[in-house]
Amino acid sequence: MHLPYAQSLKDKRRVLKSLKDRLRSRHNISIAEVEGQDVWQHAVLGIVSVADSRSHLERLFETILAEIESQIPGDITRRELEYL
Repeated sequence: MHLPYAQSLKDKRRVLKSLKDRLRSRHNISIAEVEGQDVWQHAVLGIVSVADSRSHLERLFETILAEIESQIPGDITRRELEYL
């Protein structure tokens, strides 16, 4: 994601911590910043969940994506989904 309003790593970390805490509390997921930790306007998040059906995961990730888009002061520039 691109965070154009982040003026420092501290700004970025504040936004991401709030987002990650909110998503963890609402959904049964694990979430972490997996790339771009030292770049202050760019973040890559990895989100993982386990379920008994793919359709449940598809709905969950669509809900999470909508929440992220409505909450972050920036843009999602790319998304990738992988089901195992």
